Amino acid sequence: MSDRPWNNDIPDGPWDAIVIGSGIGGMSSAALLSKLGKRVLVLEQHNIPGGFTQTFKRPGFRWDVGVHIVGEMSDRSFPGRLLGDLTDGRLEWEPVGEVYDEFNFPGGFKIQFPDTPDAFRANLHEAFPDDKVAIDQYIDLVKQVARAGSASLQARPVPRYLAPGKRKVMAAARPHWQATTKEVLDGLTDNEELKAVLAAQWGYYGDPPSKSSFAMHAMMVRHFMRGAYYPVGTAQTMAPAILQTVADAGGWTAVRRRVEEITTSGGKVTGVRLDDGTTIDTKTVLSAAGAVQTSRMVGDIWEPDYETAGPAHLSLYLGFEGVDIEQAGATRQCQWFYESWDHDEILWDVRPGVEPGRAPCLFTSFPSTKDPSHDPGNELRHTGEIVTFVAWDAFAEWVGTKWKRRPDEYDTFKQVLTDALLAQFAEHFPDLAPHIVHAELSTPVSTTHFTEAHHGSIYGLATEPERFLHGGLEPKTPVKGLYLSGVDATTPGIVGGLLGGTLGAVAVEPVVGGRYIQGIIKEMKREFAAAR
Repeated sequence: MSDRPWNNDIPDGPWDAIVIGSGIGGMSSAALLSKLGKRVLVLEQHNIPGGFTQTFKRPGFRWDVGVHIVGEMSDRSFPGRLLGDLTDGRLEWEPVGEVYDEFNFPGGFKIQFPDTPDAFRANLHEAFPDDKVAIDQYIDLVKQVARAGSASLQARPVPRYLAPGKRKVMAAARPHWQATTKEVLDGLTDNEELKAVLAAQWGYYGDPPSKSSFAMHAMMVRHFMRGAYYPVGTAQTMAPAILQTVADAGGWTAVRRRVEEITTSGGKVTGVRLDDGTTIDTKTVLSAAGAVQTSRMVGDIWEPDYETAGPAHLSLYLGFEGVDIEQAGATRQCQWFYESWDHDEILWDVRPGVEPGRAPCLFTSFPSTKDPSHDPGNELRHTGEIVTFVAWDAFAEWVGTKWKRRPDEYDTFKQVLTDALLAQFAEHFPDLAPHIVHAELSTPVSTTHFTEAHHGSIYGLATEPERFLHGGLEPKTPVKGLYLSGVDATTPGIVGGLLGGTLGAVAVEPVVGGRYIQGIIKEMKREFAAAR
């Protein structure tokens, strides 16, 4: 076939399962089922697999499109141990360092989030010495709610006859999913600046405190409490490592293969039909394409109870040359720059033909500083990325136009936005900005083109309470043989997608899949006990 575990070909069946989409959710579903002895076919509409774990390159530079930092990737954390097992140890992760996030607010206020719970607490105490009680209550609540939220998600794919306490677990977590982050923070303190700092990581799941579920927020905060990691060799190492497991078990990944329809008969899955008319038979389909997209493929036989998309985003990819970027101000940790203490206005108000104001939030990351394998060469080439959030409606008119052949007004709009972001970036990195030799903007139109994301949302569905209170987004759908995988089945992000893919596979094979997961957990417990 090829030296990579994918190509354009579809081998002959039969297939125990077909996975639609090769983002982290689809890949992990396929890898876990492969570990359970299943022959799996992964179908990807793009010309390379990986979803938001893929990379792209220009002469002298390579950028990640969705991986900036990832928590819980050590062998002492379940997600890290799980991904290590699914890849047979083929992935290597580098700790970002003692600090993984730095937040900059108006008036010169700066605070760092370090990689241990004690240091995290100490930094907050130092910044807000009069609010130590509220801070301690917040940290304790985050830990409690994150545990409850995680337990409720993990219980979703398991039938009640295998988990008699499932109803109790789900009921215990419901109030935490139901409360917004703002409601919880308002109940802890009247200090608006402290509330802004505690909510400052909303960008990792995409919704502001007034809209996001507090359980979502708590799970994300705990996710990073013991630091963050970056894949050695950039995110381009992830798809080959995971999909090799699928190939080793007799499965395969076919790219440039867009699924047009999930075929059914009598309420049961019978296979898929591709956009070229090819039909492939199977009784089991896992869709990591997103809940809304899945409902379109299966027709009116099923639709999710919740369809609100998370925010769209802009990514400006930067190439630097001729400078040691760390000496010029770049850091291994991610840096956030907020124009206001109020997180409710998160979207940059941009419209074609209208001069944009300032982006209310800039997220900056410098991947080449985090990757120990990066070689800047004699030209001292490094990479950086700027991310901010925008409304989908400002870009929707260009969806469906041809890539690299879009109308002139689209290209003009992109250039206006690029110039505005570069000017704002230069204010924060005055010594670094003069060394930019490449700047390329990705818009929600690009996101939709390459991943078919619903309304260009990198995070999938919005993280409002309503999303998590609907049973229609569980991994097992009412259509026999159809399962949801990836972030819409759990939570946004790399680990959210990993766990969503895992839960989708466990829903297919609850007994042996559950034993597989329990085996990893038991091995971790044995190692921890021996270490003590």
